[in-house]
Amino acid sequence: MILATDLDGTFLAGDPENRQRLYQLISAHPGIQLVFVTGRGLEVVVPLLSDPAIPRPDYIICDVGASVLCGKTLQAVYPLQSEIEATWPGEQVIMQHVGGLAGLERQDVPQQRRCSFFCEPAAVTDELQRKAEALGCDLLFSANMYLDFLPRGVNKGSTLRRLIEHLSVPEQDVLVAGDTLNDLSMYEQGFMGVCVGESEERLLEATADRAKVLHAKLSGCGGILEAIAHFGFLGPLGVDNELPDLNIKGKSDLVMVYHRLPYEEYTEEGQLKRRPPSSPNGILPTLLSFFEAGQTGSWVAWSTHEPRENGAFEVHTKVDQERFPGLVAARVALTKHDVDIFYKRFSKEAFWPTLHTFWERAVFREEDWRVFLKVNRLFAERTAAEAAEGALVWIHDYNLWMVPSYLRKLRPDLNIAFFHHTYFPSADVFNVLPWRREIIGSLLQCDYIGFHIPRQAENFVDVVRGVAPLEVIESRGCAPRFLSFGCAVGIESMATAIRVHGRRIGLGAHPVGLDVNRVKSVMDEPACQTLMEELRGTLRGVRVVLSVERLDYTKGILAKLLAFEALLEARPELLGKVTLLSICVPAAKEMTVYEGLLAQIEQAVGRINGRYSRVGWVPVQFFYRAFPFRELVPYYLMADVMWITPLRDGLNLVAKEYVATQGLCGGKGVLVLSEFAGAAAELHGALLTNPHDPHDLRDTLYLGLTLGAAERESRLRELFAVVSGNDISRWGADFLEAAREACATDKTQLLESVA
Repeated sequence: MILATDLDGTFLAGDPENRQRLYQLISAHPGIQLVFVTGRGLEVVVPLLSDPAIPRPDYIICDVGASVLCGKTLQAVYPLQSEIEATWPGEQVIMQHVGGLAGLERQDVPQQRRCSFFCEPAAVTDELQRKAEALGCDLLFSANMYLDFLPRGVNKGSTLRRLIEHLSVPEQDVLVAGDTLNDLSMYEQGFMGVCVGESEERLLEATADRAKVLHAKLSGCGGILEAIAHFGFLGPLGVDNELPDLNIKGKSDLVMVYHRLPYEEYTEEGQLKRRPPSSPNGILPTLLSFFEAGQTGSWVAWSTHEPRENGAFEVHTKVDQERFPGLVAARVALTKHDVDIFYKRFSKEAFWPTLHTFWERAVFREEDWRVFLKVNRLFAERTAAEAAEGALVWIHDYNLWMVPSYLRKLRPDLNIAFFHHTYFPSADVFNVLPWRREIIGSLLQCDYIGFHIPRQAENFVDVVRGVAPLEVIESRGCAPRFLSFGCAVGIESMATAIRVHGRRIGLGAHPVGLDVNRVKSVMDEPACQTLMEELRGTLRGVRVVLSVERLDYTKGILAKLLAFEALLEARPELLGKVTLLSICVPAAKEMTVYEGLLAQIEQAVGRINGRYSRVGWVPVQFFYRAFPFRELVPYYLMADVMWITPLRDGLNLVAKEYVATQGLCGGKGVLVLSEFAGAAAELHGALLTNPHDPHDLRDTLYLGLTLGAAERESRLRELFAVVSGNDISRWGADFLEAAREACATDKTQLLESVA
């Protein structure tokens, strides 16, 4: 069948459950073609196409029938469009003849091949009718306020008739749906039709004697469902039996959706084994803590699996029976090829550079996008099968951007929260992504979205503005927790709730914290104290500048080395007295994109050391290897200055690790931090530097090396208060509380709107 439906008051209206029911029916039934027939212009229809909860139409008839397009490509359907175009005198001609008439107010909306006005019924005079006829136009007046000049013979019904004939679809396979007199022309074509509940009275009067038109009791989508059953479009089984099986609910009240498992898998003697996570950032233990005290839940993550080599796959595994008796790991089986494309290639070559504003480095491959969608769909299906009725689902980071889109269709009952761990750029950068509408449409299916800092949340709001009409319904100031004007990523206020497509989405700023107790436990270990003493002996009498980062062009490693070289040149008195310890953690072996960068870094290190080294002293000690957290802590304890200068970073936990270590030992270390790192907006007391300015990079490091003891103590005291007060536990608890509050608010407002 073909369902040709008006939008406002019809396909976008009705009880939320009936809307979801109809949308699922259309998505699940391959025999239903959907045609949007609307008075809106195409520009106003396009935002709906980015909402994954609304089925994508096969065709769009807009501008009250003056435009007809393919729903997939948004290209005009020819020869239909050219035939309409040939009868249109042009907007300028219309306005020259009627633009100055009293009582006509031009509608300020996007439109093509029509001129639309607001007016009172009295303004639609015989004279106006004659002017329209002389111009070769028809007049359409609806809802006692809308007046359209249209090409002669063109309206919703006539264009729909042309499309049906163009597609060679039998008339009896078409169902039209509307709610205002604007839709009358569709019923006049002889198709089966439904006037949904709460339709305009004049439409009901005009269709009262038409045997093929049902006057439904239910409004919006409910009325369309009535008509599908009434006319038997889906056969004798009716609508109910055509709906997909939705009985897939699990038992978990809280579902974590994260790309990593809560334990590490490794192979030993051909056997797959597990061990506790070795990650130093504390996120995994924090997320696991929500499943203590018997909280039932699931942790959805991938596991690499080759069916031909490994045989059967174990979906559910226990995490820790003693500590988390109610938690299971729900593993998503991905082949090594899927992982390589989805994570190691596509995410890192397309999304990572774009998110960090290096869009010129991005590589966009449509075939990789399809793998990305496949993986996200698998995550969503596993999540849907795990979650209990009304459960909270917490999804993590850009690798899983499209999960909300699939999940909302599968389980409209769920509360969906999303935390974006990576930097979220401004609209002019994000919009470079070919799939930006699909991505934003998916994120808008969430009930709550969290970012590290307010600037990133506001960037998201700006991106949404370019995709769909948006209303900011709540906002708040960012001070005192976050800097407003003191750094590049500062902002004065942020939106905390927006409304898009009738849905409320909560927004928040939640910078990830640090497990300070874990830092202290490492400091207290004898091995840590021993290594620290060895370092002190090796570097006695030398001021230590420490740099720790992963090999990545976003980290600004090369710019930092050049600035250090410039400092030694400008301040020769520092020769022999300052050493830069640069710890660079390698990227995954499969990521060859960084090979050129490593060569440049090594060349710079060699040049600086060759130029300035003396007997017993080298200016740069470069370590290119993985450093376990236990080895890093002694370096944190030793460093006089921590120099962290990413060109762009979502947050930067290394900065917090250094502050925690220095604060716990009563040190006087100085943090020199890029103002383009998210942490810069939160870490009051850091010396902020612009990594894009070589002179500022050099001079701020010199300032950090020469600060007096009193100021160093004061700054570190302020920094440590931030890091210890806003630790990882507070991050998790604050996010979860905000997400649950947003979900509860959304449900309350939904019930009030229905009532």
